[in-house]
Amino acid sequence: MRLTTSAGRLAVRLPSKAWTAALVIGALLAIFLLDRATDAAPVQHLYYLPIILAGFRFRMRGGVIAALSAILLYHLANPILLTFQYGELDLVEIILFLAVGIVTAKLTINAQRMRQLAMTDDLTGLHNLRSFEARLAIMVRTSRETQAPLAMLVADVDRLKLLNDRFGHLTGAEAVRTVGHVIGRQLPPDAVACRYGGDEFVIAIPHCTPFLAHQVADDLCRAVRETAPQLSGRWFEAGTLSISVGAAWAAFDRSIPVDSMSPLDVEAGESLFRAADAALYRAKASGRDRVCLA
Repeated sequence: MRLTTSAGRLAVRLPSKAWTAALVIGALLAIFLLDRATDAAPVQHLYYLPIILAGFRFRMRGGVIAALSAILLYHLANPILLTFQYGELDLVEIILFLAVGIVTAKLTINAQRMRQLAMTDDLTGLHNLRSFEARLAIMVRTSRETQAPLAMLVADVDRLKLLNDRFGHLTGAEAVRTVGHVIGRQLPPDAVACRYGGDEFVIAIPHCTPFLAHQVADDLCRAVRETAPQLSGRWFEAGTLSISVGAAWAAFDRSIPVDSMSPLDVEAGESLFRAADAALYRAKASGRDRVCLA
């Protein structure tokens, strides 16, 4: 596994939903006042701006509500429309208000889905490696800034080859999927997990001591062991699946500047992974279905 230096870039933070709602409402009212005072088409076109913002921030509901609000204010600013005496341009304007709100919301939803797919492992639903690397880089930097320990677990499905050889590779793939789902359900809320190989998983847990890391790893082993999975249409008894886990933890040097991504963050994340991976090999060599702490 290798971290990329671009992975640590933080996403732009959007204003809170409350501030965005206030901005949308304020913009609609300001445009309404201008529309009523001028009755000018260029001013009326300004309604599109808060509609687009609402659709982007609040998705379909926000886009439709903003569009309907703009239609109402458009009528109030032009009283003749309250008698339903519409000109052709008025009808086009009203239709466009709704269309812009709906299209903006749908484009935003589709873009969000694409981003989610780009960050997700298809088989397990966990993060993919690119997404995990980005999150890990941020965790390392945060750990360095706050001096809170960061733990990493590396897990491997035990005896997967036997399942593949006896029942087929589809059964093996579904075994990996099942383990991934168990990991996803068992993780602490602030932890991040990904599948980085065929049947290998890596988990980063912020603010985590060695004791807690060992406890989380033990819980994962027990949860997998107690699962009675259905694989490729066949039910298997509890104990069919197990994992071995290597755990490592570290606290990082705060003296390094934290205002930008440092190559040392990349190196620190990779070193932590190597330590956990070495502990995993010891766990498998000592009998599998167990945890070793680096």
